[in-house]
Amino acid sequence: MEEKQILDKLWENYELSHSAANALRQPVENLPKANKEIAELRRQIGALGTPNLGAIEEFERVNTRYQFLAEQRDDVEKAKTELVGIINDITGEMKEVFTERFREIENCFRQTFLELFGGGKAALVLEDENNVLECGIEIKVQPPGKAVSNISLLSGGEKAFVAIALYFAILKVRPTPFCVMDEIEAALDEANVSRYADYMRRMADKTQFLVITHRRGTMEEADMLYGVTMQERGVSTVLELDLEQAQKTIEE
Repeated sequence: MEEKQILDKLWENYELSHSAANALRQPVENLPKANKEIAELRRQIGALGTPNLGAIEEFERVNTRYQFLAEQRDDVEKAKTELVGIINDITGEMKEVFTERFREIENCFRQTFLELFGGGKAALVLEDENNVLECGIEIKVQPPGKAVSNISLLSGGEKAFVAIALYFAILKVRPTPFCVMDEIEAALDEANVSRYADYMRRMADKTQFLVITHRRGTMEEADMLYGVTMQERGVSTVLELDLEQAQKTIEE
């Protein structure tokens, strides 16, 4: 009975059987010291609190979820790195193309301005050459006989003429098969209207222009004229005139 009580106590206190205790058996040189160590270990174990028996299953569930999310995160980061690389490559190519085309347009703008104004100077300047895709563009012009270089100091007609010169410069760099102009020369005087119309005629070999205008100088350079009249109230009539054919008829 005493042996049974000792074995029961061994199990209750240490959860060890007799054979397991024999396997761990060690000689005790100082019993009070050993009892003190046992008491300290029990105190530390008690400080751990009640064990969570479902912690292992909870860990497995949380760890599985963590591994799944970690893989998703790695995939997203990989995709992000690839996209950032692609964006950087495209941005670099855009900078090169923009800079190249900008220089071409600037050279054409200088030539076109000189031809339209009959002299003077013009330039397109990037406000920040280190950030060409987001910076502003400054238009510097100096018409013949004037000292101004800021476009804001020009008259309305001069500003319109500068805009026309820039537009023609862009068409030189990248011609379009078809172009519609809606009274862009309305603010010009007669002399500049003639220059504008003559310059547009010179560019008509690459671009077909459809021009809405009320200016005689522009009409004189046209191949075909189309007009809308209202001879009867509420009834519009379209008139057309082939200027080349009309010239032949007059000469005959």
